[in-house]
Amino acid sequence: MSESVLYKELESISDKKVGFATLNAERSLNALSLEMVESLYAKLLEWQERSDVAVVVIQGAGQKAFCAGGDVVQLHNAAVSAGEGNIARDVEQFFTKEYKLDYLIHKFDKPILLWGHGIVMGGGLGLLAGASHRVVTERSRIAMPEITIGLYPDVGGSYFLNKMPPGVGMFLGLTGASINAADAKFVKLADHFVSSSRHESIVEHLLTIAWGNTVALNHQKLTDLLSELEVEDKLQIPEGNIAKFSDYMETLDGIDSSSAAIASILDQTFDDSWFKKAQASLAHGSPLSARIIKRQIDLGKTMSLADSFRLELGLSVNCAAIGDFAEGVRALLIDKDNNPNWKFATIHDVTDEFIDQFFQSPWDANNHPLKELK
Repeated sequence: MSESVLYKELESISDKKVGFATLNAERSLNALSLEMVESLYAKLLEWQERSDVAVVVIQGAGQKAFCAGGDVVQLHNAAVSAGEGNIARDVEQFFTKEYKLDYLIHKFDKPILLWGHGIVMGGGLGLLAGASHRVVTERSRIAMPEITIGLYPDVGGSYFLNKMPPGVGMFLGLTGASINAADAKFVKLADHFVSSSRHESIVEHLLTIAWGNTVALNHQKLTDLLSELEVEDKLQIPEGNIAKFSDYMETLDGIDSSSAAIASILDQTFDDSWFKKAQASLAHGSPLSARIIKRQIDLGKTMSLADSFRLELGLSVNCAAIGDFAEGVRALLIDKDNNPNWKFATIHDVTDEFIDQFFQSPWDANNHPLKELK
């Protein structure tokens, strides 16, 4: 059986090493398993401490995906086994370790080049969001489609969706709309666009850079390389979708109620296939998740990164225990009937009291699994 993450270290001209981590589950579009999360976390801690490693590259095996998300089928099975209303230990363990990994990437002091080629969704976006040098290509397809499986945009979404232009994070969270490279740069989820044909060339360039011991200078050297390539490839970036709707999305930022925000999106009559697909995803998604997402993003506006992950861990285990998560995964990925039996028919049926339960942490501050995040 092949290793879930492949590692190699290549020596540059300055004798400093470049560390490469490749998610190695191509058949599942490099979906994150607990084994992958644990392996990558341990290796990044090691590379962070080693003075001979100057820069890290994280990428996915194959040409279809960097990472299509977490292994939600395994999480579904754990949730079902635990029974309705019970927090599944395996679910708590996976999300705890995944969020620790995401947080480490956000706080990593050495440059991380994340090659966001192909599908980047859910847990894959959690890895992308925190890297110092986020590269997208003409084939990047990025989304947080959790509303379709009864979840919500986690992996730091409470934080990074609020860093986007006004209203855009709310729109993407509620609709799970897919975005491309141009969109990713517009909403500040990517730093550089480079043609996918440049991959091997970038690796060669990394080995010809005189990396040093000054972290800030190493960051700048990587920025300079990617900026130079981006200028050469600028004509290959696809046309984005979000910018042309940004004026409308900004209106969502001033809407207080979830029902009004959702009605606003569904009522728009733009003659645009991308926008219509986003509307359809919202209409078909979990009404319970929609209510959760609106409150999550509102709360995230004033939260630190660490507090965002602490909030999300409680939300995630609660969604698996009392929410629509198990049913959403069943309908989309197990039975594949695409006909979920959501707990509530409409958002108007979801009471505030029921939503409150999801935002009640199962742990107090001293016992929270993520209490050590600063």
